[in-house]
Amino acid sequence: MGVNIGELVGEWREETEIKALTGRKVAIDALNVLYQFISIIRQPDGTPLKDSQGRITSHLSGLFYRTAKLLQAGIRPCYVFDGKPPEFKKTTNQERHKRREEARKNYKEALERGDIEEARKWAQQGVKVDENVVKDSKEIVCALGVPCIQAPSEGEAQAAFMVQRGDVWAASSQDFDSLLFGAPVLLRNITITGKRKIPRKEAYAEVKPEVIRLKEVLKGLGLSREQLVLIGIGIGTDYNPGGLSGIGPKTALKMVKEEGNASVLLKKVGKEKWEFDVSPEEIFDFFMNPPVTRDYEMEWNPPNEEKIKKILCDRHDFSENRLDSTLEKLAEKKGMQSRLDAFR
Repeated sequence: MGVNIGELVGEWREETEIKALTGRKVAIDALNVLYQFISIIRQPDGTPLKDSQGRITSHLSGLFYRTAKLLQAGIRPCYVFDGKPPEFKKTTNQERHKRREEARKNYKEALERGDIEEARKWAQQGVKVDENVVKDSKEIVCALGVPCIQAPSEGEAQAAFMVQRGDVWAASSQDFDSLLFGAPVLLRNITITGKRKIPRKEAYAEVKPEVIRLKEVLKGLGLSREQLVLIGIGIGTDYNPGGLSGIGPKTALKMVKEEGNASVLLKKVGKEKWEFDVSPEEIFDFFMNPPVTRDYEMEWNPPNEEKIKKILCDRHDFSENRLDSTLEKLAEKKGMQSRLDAFR
């Protein structure tokens, strides 16, 4: 879900093209894209792709073909996987579980009515990423020769740290939390570029990558990063969903700019409108000082074709002919490794 500050940063969204990102190293929030792929890559009635044993394969299809597309474009992706969430995220996760269960119930009812469009909507909201999905995802990413990085806690926090450190150019996620965690550059849409059907309409929209630079956002809004975090807390984060009653992005912006002092505002908010188990100070401190690791390796290698086919074709019934076509395109990119090495 993430923090909803899109309305505030809209002016500083810079559209770009995949080809303009050639040579860039990008840390991708793995959990974010796994939810994307399992939600989007489905049959018309909302059923996810499955193998002959009934195991979901939508995420594997998305990871393989999208990662291959990025590699063909000369982009160097790495995937950052979530670790243990903070204890105060437990309530949020419990609420998400309830919503998913309700969505699955509505999905079955819509199918029984024959309402395919409605069924697909509820199916997308009932998505779950379990340990098996994560395990399979890490395996196929590594087989593609792409780094997998295990975060100690939130993947977006780890990705933001990697950008701050200069190990990658941008953190990639559809959510805006990376900005609150201090990512100098947020890259959106790189795993969903192309034409996308507009829900409930016979129309399509062109989705392009977006670049958002934290420095430009803060300068344009006249804020410090600390104040941006306060705005996030005011309108709601993964740790206090829904935020403060009656507080939207513009109201939160006005409130933060008028108050100015972070500690005073946090105390004021805590006394008057706070309805969550976790204190606003705890959330603020987590965004400003999240658990991250410096112990990670970033090495890109040629795809292991034998291992890829063993995972996708032998184990999950993917079409070998289609895989061969994609693998051939990667192989045809002669000199790719040497060109990529120039950007190390």
